[in-house]
Amino acid sequence: MERTILVAIDGSVYSSNSLDYLIRLFKTDTSVSIHLLAIVSSEGNDQNWKYDVDPLRGQFPATDKKTRIAIKYLKDAKERLVRNGFTEEHISFQTESSRANIAASIHHAAVHGLYDALLVGRRGVGKVGEMFFGSVSSFLIDKCHEIPLWIIDGEVSSTRFLLAVHALPASLMAADHLAFIMQADTETEIFLYHSNQLFGGDEVAAEKDFYPRWGEDWCKEHLDLENNLFHAHTEILREGGVEKERIIQLPVQKGLDASHDLLRQAKNHRCGTIVLGRRGREESKGFLGGVSDRTMQNAQNLAVWLVG
Repeated sequence: MERTILVAIDGSVYSSNSLDYLIRLFKTDTSVSIHLLAIVSSEGNDQNWKYDVDPLRGQFPATDKKTRIAIKYLKDAKERLVRNGFTEEHISFQTESSRANIAASIHHAAVHGLYDALLVGRRGVGKVGEMFFGSVSSFLIDKCHEIPLWIIDGEVSSTRFLLAVHALPASLMAADHLAFIMQADTETEIFLYHSNQLFGGDEVAAEKDFYPRWGEDWCKEHLDLENNLFHAHTEILREGGVEKERIIQLPVQKGLDASHDLLRQAKNHRCGTIVLGRRGREESKGFLGGVSDRTMQNAQNLAVWLVG
């Protein structure tokens, strides 16, 4: 099944790290399409309001220069992907000029396109002239709940995944997304891990909370709430096409902070990506919200997928 990933490009080393990440994961997967997006900000150009009300005027010189630079970055990114195994027909790109902030424009493009994930590099300062992480990723982490958000920090060298397991629907949704994305891969290993906090305890959903998405019959057969849903996560992965031999269950451990525990486990098992379910925008943050926020803040040379 074809999957399409939206990738924000700004010409920095950090968007370059994003391309390296895609190459490691998907260079031999011909069912993955990549759409590269560069946002050209027209903020600060006093005359650009005329372009908003009359597009036939064209862009003003400062914005036009930014657009030419952005197109060069996009072409370079496409060529790099092609050199490393992607086919040209599976790569597209576009620039968008926006008077809104870059983060809001990326979010708008992600929401209104048919994408399976949004990928952004972290802590970059693009040569187009905008800070690329900071406010951008913070905005997306807060606002982008419609599609899974992948944030890449530094150089990610491993294709192993650490899937955070919790007895909540959002956690199963993360497993479902991971299975959908990596189903065609026959080598990547997925480690299932649950961290018990010494203080505060874990949230556990009621069985009926899972019915709307997975159905009552499936839930009665596979939900193991007393076991943190390890079996249910494994079943979701298997049904999504992940071979059982690629799924490894790690022993449950207790720690003062679940986010630091997840980062430690990722390092110990040489995982390059942590996959986390999180509550929807309209729900209170609760346990998963706090864990995902702190994990994201402290991740180094890791990818973090936020689902939900």
